[in-house]
Amino acid sequence: MIKVKNEYVNREISWLHFNSRVLQESADKRVPLIDRLRFLGIFSNNLDEFFKVRYATVKRIVDAGKKGKSVLGGEKAKDLLEEITKIVIQQQAKSQEILNKIEDELKEENIFILTENELDDEQQEFVREYFFKKVNQELMTIILNDLTEFPLLKDTAAYLAVKMVMRKDQGTPIDIGKNRYALIEIPRGIDRFIVLPKKGDKNYIIILDDLIRLCLDSIFTMFEYKSISAHMIKITRDAELDIDNDLTTSFIEKISSSVEGRKISDPVRFVYDKTIDKDTLQFLKEKMNIIDTDSVIPGGRYHNRRDYMGFPSLGRTDLMYQKIEPLPVKGFSMEGSLLEKIAQKDYLIYTPYHTFAYLTKFLREAALDPLVRTIKITIYRLANDSQIASALINAVKNGKKVTVQIELQARFDEQANIEYANLLKEEGVDLIFGVPGLKVHSKICLVEREEREGIKRYGFISTGNFNESTAKIYTDYTLFTAHEGILKEMGKVFEFFETNYKVSKYKHLVVSPHYTKSTFNKLIENEISNAEAGLEAYIKIKMNSLTSYKMVDKLYEASRAGVKVQLIIRGVCCLIPGVEGMSENIEAISVVDKFLEHPRLFIFGNGGDPHCYISSADWMTRNLDFRVEVGCPIYDEDIKQELLDTFDISWRDNLKARIFSEKQDNAYRQRGINEAELRSQFELYYYYQRKLE
Repeated sequence: MIKVKNEYVNREISWLHFNSRVLQESADKRVPLIDRLRFLGIFSNNLDEFFKVRYATVKRIVDAGKKGKSVLGGEKAKDLLEEITKIVIQQQAKSQEILNKIEDELKEENIFILTENELDDEQQEFVREYFFKKVNQELMTIILNDLTEFPLLKDTAAYLAVKMVMRKDQGTPIDIGKNRYALIEIPRGIDRFIVLPKKGDKNYIIILDDLIRLCLDSIFTMFEYKSISAHMIKITRDAELDIDNDLTTSFIEKISSSVEGRKISDPVRFVYDKTIDKDTLQFLKEKMNIIDTDSVIPGGRYHNRRDYMGFPSLGRTDLMYQKIEPLPVKGFSMEGSLLEKIAQKDYLIYTPYHTFAYLTKFLREAALDPLVRTIKITIYRLANDSQIASALINAVKNGKKVTVQIELQARFDEQANIEYANLLKEEGVDLIFGVPGLKVHSKICLVEREEREGIKRYGFISTGNFNESTAKIYTDYTLFTAHEGILKEMGKVFEFFETNYKVSKYKHLVVSPHYTKSTFNKLIENEISNAEAGLEAYIKIKMNSLTSYKMVDKLYEASRAGVKVQLIIRGVCCLIPGVEGMSENIEAISVVDKFLEHPRLFIFGNGGDPHCYISSADWMTRNLDFRVEVGCPIYDEDIKQELLDTFDISWRDNLKARIFSEKQDNAYRQRGINEAELRSQFELYYYYQRKLE
């Protein structure tokens, strides 16, 4: 049937399909065994964030008595909550199956994860000693029966719900009222996986939860109980920041207060061990006021599987991905002056295949160079002990004027950014705290240097955060340039941060919220015109998410006009490709593999002279309309070719690419009969190695 009316995949459902692809990685035997466990951890962590943000948003719509169909792709909010819960229960069951299989495979590698009932006498002695040395003093234990008010449970913390069946009083039978209930918070400051003494070639691990279970008798010594049991529970709270309008408080104070407010926000998910006694579960639900619109999910013995991201390596490098050595860029030597090199031509780095050290070297050089007058940079997420922050402070100490636009509302990094803001301010850095009503998500840096001919500008623009840690696992493009037109306009963006009512025109940069949508619409229109004129017309896009229905509609329009569209979307994709009459000229894949795909790359055929852009913006309503994003054209022909090459390599992936389709089944792309295997993330590294030859 030919579709004439545009259709979409619901954003929340598409996100769950994305997380399912992460779960696929944990089941894929081509992934090293310990890394498969870590993917399970990523799956769980993603799910936590989903409930804090997306599920919480839909729940707010329901609680407000609204249907929300216009913003939810035609689905009623209440129906959507039910659908989400159903999918998550299925995914949780699947993740438990995968975990069981991984544990069996670990046994084959002489790695045993033991429960408290599987320890021998020697191991029990070790565990009890460990408990008294490191765990006991860290435990927060609350007896529930006599409390008039139920304690406030921490967001995503894991708790053991303890039930004690008390001994009979002289001749009186036990009744439910005689049961005692308690909660033990699993301490976060202690490793979740405790490595037990090795025996020959065999490695043994016990999970902290089970270690505590073994030692319950040492915790509740004051109670005479007949039996004692402990089952895991966890709640997830709404993570939306409620920022007040009090004019007497600074923005940084408002954000701090709002972050604190998350601790007491409404619960949106309750996960429990499905083997828990019914009376214990009922007692907890009543005391916690768990209601129908909350997602109540039966789970396994352990929650907070995100901790598997930190599963110990046990020295088994053969069971983990080999670390790659980041490569240099040909002709872009770290030995001499980077500014001198950039003055001659543009350079592109693609982390983690290339070294992130170019960014810190650039800032270090600018900090020391006597001719550099100013450094301006945007910051969204910084690493712990950030070299970027250190270089900026160094620049201030050398008399440079340093301006940092720091986004305090970077989701889940608010507290870290507040601390960095305070540190930078103390050191004399000029801080800008965002734009009212907008988040600043752009990744730009501008350096002004006083040279013989006058002020000369240098800078870089990136698709990723200036973060040394994530640069090892996120793929991102960064362009270093001295292009006067581009950098002059970058200066206008910084002016906008300081004078929000002043909206500039841009010839080169693509800037949200004012121009990103209109610029890309024009570029798509151009491809439509070329297709209608019988010219070659194509669009190639790589980004994290595609959720803006208006941009989806525009791509559908392009498809109907005969424009060939190739999409590489890592995460959420509301577009349905390959549907006759709507999107038959659109193909879309997702690559989920060793590294997290994070670049935004846009290529338009332009009748044989392609237009290429890199950007910080996905095609999501928030990126297009409610954030300051910056995209940059690529003018250097060699770099343009490099971007075309790297897109092509990702597009031809036939090992880790999943196909987007009407079925939404995350099917892997099938290899042709005589087609060689191609795993794009590995091939990209080889591609850059060859460029150095």
